[in-house]
Amino acid sequence: MFTINIDKECGCFKKSIYENNKVFTSKDEALIQAQLMVNHMNTKFCQKHEFRLSEDGENFKIAVDAKQAEHSGCCGGGHCS
Repeated sequence: MFTINIDKECGCFKKSIYENNKVFTSKDEALIQAQLMVNHMNTKFCQKHEFRLSEDGENFKIAVDAKQAEHSGCCGGGHCS
């Protein structure tokens, strides 16, 4: 059995059609579904988080991290504003 686990359920995930700890009998099916989920969550959710997929034996883990602020190109020297 292969499981897709979300390490932290954000609000967007809770409102989505996805479920945590979903079990599959096929590794390929679980991997494909996990990749589809990560792609969808990174493009369609609110953009406050970034989702990353990793494999741990029979588990596919989706990590949820706060998205880093975009770098403005300013060097921080105080002369850009």
